[in-house]
Amino acid sequence: MKQRLQQLTEWMEVESVDVTFFNSTENVFYLTDFHTDPHERLMGLFVFQEAEPLFIVPGMEVGQVKDAGWPYEVLGYADHEDPWEMVKAAFLKRSLKSVERIAFEQEVLTFSRSQALFNLFPGATSQSVEKAINNMRVVKDENEINIMRRAAEMADYGVKVGVEALHEGITEMEVLAKIEYELKKKGIREMSFSTMVLFGEKSGQPHGNPGDRTLQKGDFVLFDLGVVLEGYTSDITRTVVYGSVSEQQRTIYETVLEAQLASLNISKPGTRIGDLDQIARDIIEKAGFGHLFPHRIGHGLGINVHEFPSMSHLNEDELKIGMTYTLEPGIYDPTVGGVRIEDDVLITENGFETLTKYPKDLQIID
Repeated sequence: MKQRLQQLTEWMEVESVDVTFFNSTENVFYLTDFHTDPHERLMGLFVFQEAEPLFIVPGMEVGQVKDAGWPYEVLGYADHEDPWEMVKAAFLKRSLKSVERIAFEQEVLTFSRSQALFNLFPGATSQSVEKAINNMRVVKDENEINIMRRAAEMADYGVKVGVEALHEGITEMEVLAKIEYELKKKGIREMSFSTMVLFGEKSGQPHGNPGDRTLQKGDFVLFDLGVVLEGYTSDITRTVVYGSVSEQQRTIYETVLEAQLASLNISKPGTRIGDLDQIARDIIEKAGFGHLFPHRIGHGLGINVHEFPSMSHLNEDELKIGMTYTLEPGIYDPTVGGVRIEDDVLITENGFETLTKYPKDLQIID
């Protein structure tokens, strides 16, 4: 925590930023070790170049903030109180020097809260902190990596439960419920996103909605799920076939697998991020399915299930040791169904490690 705050204040010094304000749950957690959803209530972290940080939270959260190890000032407010007035009073007590430049999450902060923020510092100029905090968060430390390994293990387990639940006539929602029930029994309170279990032609929808579609022989079955563990996420996709497989299905599956493995095999420090997408896209296009691969190959992964960087073929940045991201090429035929194969990937000194381990060879489930 203190090391991250120090890194941030060093950036502030270089950029001549006097105050940085964080409002998002994810960035506040990254800098304070305190994770909560305040709903509509204000939760804000003020970091100063020349003073200790100030953290304001709903009054009911103060004890948990201290339990999380926050060593600096924390203000708690009741629902009938104006938190901005409390912040203003706290600033006056600190005898801050003139504040000329403020950094904040310009992609997150609402217009009304940005007005309240700048009412505290009339005449101050602003800049975005997103790039700086993204560059901090993109490289994970050992503790973060260990948590993400365990989150990935839980994602593997979720797929295993789903595969074992398959039988003719079961619905997508029944399989989904089984997966989440078994994960909760393992202590998982929250999924990374809405779990997807899609059968047959519905697997041809990249972000389809599970429903009452029943499983039939010859169906593709697509699982896309992840868990939140100690504030960090996982994200896995696996596709199997139930009962029997056609040559067309096999061709689609093997093409996606070849693309995913090719992208994995060039994952190492120094690789251009855009090349991961391009090598997979070239394979899928050469096989004649390019028009059925409508999305980038992946995204950054960590506190958010979708975070910096975007793994697009246009990304000129390079992979670094400690980066974590997904690789998830797919082919989606609305008549036959779709295949997506997704792993959580960690860049290591010697190459890569896949945090998700569930088998990827084509499985025909009886």
